[in-house]
Formats: sequence, structure tokens, C-alpha cells
Amino acid sequence: MRTALMVVYIIVCIVITIIVLSQEGKPASLTNSISGGAYDNSYWSKNKKGSKEEVLKKITGVLGFLFIAIALLLDSKLF
Repeated sequence: MRTALMVVYIIVCIVITIIVLSQEGKPASLTNSISGGAYDNSYWSKNKKGSKEEVLKKITGVLGFLFIAIALLLDSKLF
């Protein structure tokens, strides 16, 4: 059981690394640094629910939770 959990943990580590590296950074313009990006009224800022970036953010959150949960399980004396 511990070996299977370790294999899943390694797979989660690799996938989360690939997904985080594939995400785009926020633009570092002067307007965004002053306003915090609050005044971005573009089409993509209003319709982010189905965008690729939003899906990647959700997957990152789920994988981050799995990463922490599996790490705690592996550290515990249960397995």
C-alpha cells in the first residue's frame, strides 16, 4: 500500500510541476502594478470560467491538495 501511495505521489509531483510551468504569468505593466490589475476590462477577464488558464488554476488547486494530503499520509505511521 505504501509503495502504491509513493507512486501516486511521484506522479502528482510531476504533473503539478508541468502544469505550474505551463501557466502564464500576469503582465507586469505599470497600470497593473498601480491598480493591482483591478481595472482589466478585457473580454478574457470577464469570461474566465471556461478559459484554459482558469482550468489550469483549478487543476493546480486539486493537485496541490492531493500533494499535501499524500505527503501527510506518507509521513504518518498508518502505512
